[in-house]
Amino acid sequence: MADKYTQLVNQGLGKNVAKRLGLPQPALLRRYNPGQPLISGPVVIQGDSAAADKLGAELLSWDLDIRRHAVPGEKLGAIILVLDEVERPEDLGRTVLGAAASLRDLAPSGRVLTVSRPAAEAGSPAVAAARQGIDGLLRSLAKELRAGATGNGILLADGVDIMSPSALGAVRFFLSGRSAFVDGQFLKISDAGGTLPQDAGTPLAGKIAVVTGAARGIGAQIARTLHRDGATLVVVDLPAAGDHLAAVANEVKGTALQLDITRADAGQRIIDHAVQRHGRLDIVIHNAGITRDKLLANMDPARWDSVININIAAQLRINETLLASEHFSQSPRIVTVASTSGIAGNRGQTNYAASKGGVMGMVRATAPLLAEAGGTINAVAPGFIETEMTARIPLALRETARRLNSLKQGGQPADVAETIAFLASDSAGGISGEVLRVCGQNLVGA
Repeated sequence: MADKYTQLVNQGLGKNVAKRLGLPQPALLRRYNPGQPLISGPVVIQGDSAAADKLGAELLSWDLDIRRHAVPGEKLGAIILVLDEVERPEDLGRTVLGAAASLRDLAPSGRVLTVSRPAAEAGSPAVAAARQGIDGLLRSLAKELRAGATGNGILLADGVDIMSPSALGAVRFFLSGRSAFVDGQFLKISDAGGTLPQDAGTPLAGKIAVVTGAARGIGAQIARTLHRDGATLVVVDLPAAGDHLAAVANEVKGTALQLDITRADAGQRIIDHAVQRHGRLDIVIHNAGITRDKLLANMDPARWDSVININIAAQLRINETLLASEHFSQSPRIVTVASTSGIAGNRGQTNYAASKGGVMGMVRATAPLLAEAGGTINAVAPGFIETEMTARIPLALRETARRLNSLKQGGQPADVAETIAFLASDSAGGISGEVLRVCGQNLVGA
């Protein structure tokens, strides 16, 4: 569903009226289109460590305009703060305050990116304090940015270099329009795994991918995005959605599998279909899910059980089959859809929040199991996304939910799909067990 308010206040009379009355003016976000520049405008890299120099040299090879110092008044595409060697909170000021004035020159839909290391891996209280301080700094700064600009952070596990494939893959993702609705988030690079694609426009070339719940909405958009990025698709949904599923399969030039994922043999049927039609299976996207909202005091077993069975129990069974299969053993990727409801909770959604919280727990516990095969598992946690489901929310509640994030608007199915496509790629081979929120930085629970 279109956000008519955002459209109205970004053109003509509506824009002028909103400005005069001081009404919120959500920006039109810069989203990814094939062939567009990675980012428009100079990229300023600030920091004293060797990582800052190495990153600058690498981004120069990407044909970006790299500066170590900003020119006052010049519109900037991005500001990158490299803080991987901070040892005390006092160390933050030099780099952070040095970039402060440049924030006024950040272009619409610009990017601020921090590069640091996890506080949990610090060897002393002072280092932990400095590293954790970056967390609070970045999340606060993201709420100060305007005009569709976003701020996110990359966490390099101790021993991981900024030049590792997944670190560079994350830099590319966050700078690009693919990350339009990801804001105020950190992504940890756990190891030096992964490989960068030969063609950044088709990072999934040659991959065989399964998407569940693909007949419509976010699932259909995930299939389109993976196809655009070069993957061959198997789209899965219930037999009742067969016509819609066939249309999606035809659109992405893939194959359709009508299947109830709660069946005990669902995992094996997915593998058999992929192997028989395409020879193997590389990527599984667990997108299928339902809501059956009710206050817990009024919840009946049917509502509770159906949500748990579809949203998490089915994924666990399918994953067990995948992990045991020789056909899903060459650097496999699993990406699943969680929800910010599983993080912050949501009134009337105890069953849904329990299932999505379960998804996040499953991801963290499954990561070391997949690592043995060079595989990864991650989750995306969408916030308010413009879909047929959210279009049915009463108007007042829908408008409130849309505006309760730093970008003051709902996300699009493409925003979820772009994030999933990145996590499914070889560029993310060093990222596993992570939950990346696609929520515009929810102001509550984020």
